[in-house]
Amino acid sequence: MRTPTHARNTFIIPFALITAATLLLTACGSGTDDTVSTSARSDQVPTADVVSAVKKDEAAARLLPSGASSLTLAVSVSGQPPGTSILDDGKTLAGQDVDFAHAVAKVLGIGLRTEQASFEAILPALDSGKYDLGVGNFGVTDERRKTIDFVTYINDGQGFAARKDSKLSQVTDLKQLCGLNIATGAGTTFEATLEDSRHLCTDAGEKAYEVQTYNEQGAIWSSLQQGRSDVVMSTINGLRYAVARQEGVKFLNEFHRLDVGFAFKKGTELAPAFQAAVNRLIADGTYDRILKKWGTTGSALTKSEISPPELKD
Repeated sequence: MRTPTHARNTFIIPFALITAATLLLTACGSGTDDTVSTSARSDQVPTADVVSAVKKDEAAARLLPSGASSLTLAVSVSGQPPGTSILDDGKTLAGQDVDFAHAVAKVLGIGLRTEQASFEAILPALDSGKYDLGVGNFGVTDERRKTIDFVTYINDGQGFAARKDSKLSQVTDLKQLCGLNIATGAGTTFEATLEDSRHLCTDAGEKAYEVQTYNEQGAIWSSLQQGRSDVVMSTINGLRYAVARQEGVKFLNEFHRLDVGFAFKKGTELAPAFQAAVNRLIADGTYDRILKKWGTTGSALTKSEISPPELKD
């Protein structure tokens, strides 16, 4: 999950596909010729319509500030479900975050102008007013709450994966990673967690682990499959999805759960309306249908909250 979150890649994966996200990776010069994207094929991205039947809720809509009839939504494209993917037409976005954003917009009776943005760019851009809100599996942390307001809609968190030949079966203490290479997304909560804890190894007289950051899902998994990294740290839901579709890798365990929410500029007047809208979706069953579509029922919340404290283990 990202402090700004990212990434993963493949090697021998049946769902690899060149999409707009892959082309962007090539254009930026990230990766190598043997890097294969994990962008999901459109026939493996769920497409059930669970949003169009959602009705406007007048009580929730009345909570909107004056003039909030159309908002600019920034979306981070991970290329791997349940995160946001670009379908074969090169423009349609599909993912759990997108479904929740569109469902909430229908409850509130507002329009959304959707713009793609890199994960690490969205939170700073909210403060500048470039976007009204952002989605991208943004985990709610105490550090982020200092500058960002959140309205929660799922619970995900941090987890680990490794090659099947790894001696690791689970990671309960980051000192288990000493001396290893850890691949993760740039600007994410994973990167922050790893960097803040590197001293645990040297404090114990062991070699510190190395943190390798990437800006694209495919590059992370490629580094693992090709032996350049030993472990991947990423979102629990994303790891489970990727491991189920790759040969030779295994999900190790959940490490730290985090609530995930819509991100807004600190002090936003939009939060109460969005909270009411999410709770309306929970009450009318739409919420459960979205989670079932993306295979993430284990991430369900019983109610939405505004900027709750970070979950502690």
